[in-house]
Amino acid sequence: MNIEYRRATADQIELLVKTRVEVLRAANRLDDSADLSEVAAQSRDYYLRALRDNTHTGFLAFDGDAFVGAGGVSYFRVMPTCHNVTGWKAYIMNMYVRPEYRRRGIAAGMLDLLVADARARGIGCISLEATDAGRPLYEKYGFIPMTCEMELP
Repeated sequence: MNIEYRRATADQIELLVKTRVEVLRAANRLDDSADLSEVAAQSRDYYLRALRDNTHTGFLAFDGDAFVGAGGVSYFRVMPTCHNVTGWKAYIMNMYVRPEYRRRGIAAGMLDLLVADARARGIGCISLEATDAGRPLYEKYGFIPMTCEMELP
């Protein structure tokens, strides 16, 4: 196995969208009958804009010509605080490795690239949502559960 990580470009929009839908199906335990066409359309729109304005970095993992995984980091700005004077934050998302390639360090390699991209931008506030399967990797990496954030569903 010789895994190659490639930075995603606008030329790979359809692969990014397909992977996004695959991630959501897996994370939400949805079968192929679930209609995610609107999610796909909105994801396409997101990638086109975010790759153009540099508010998203995506990486794709390949074993030869075979696509085996992906990950992304979205950048956004909130009001500056004492702990985050620029207000810029990074949100890691869309982490996915095909089942037959899991437990081989691919997700850890992807995470290294995404965190390095955020750090190179001077961003110290990096967050993510973890599935039960991904949580051990993120904890080992040093991510800690958030205690102050709340959400209104």
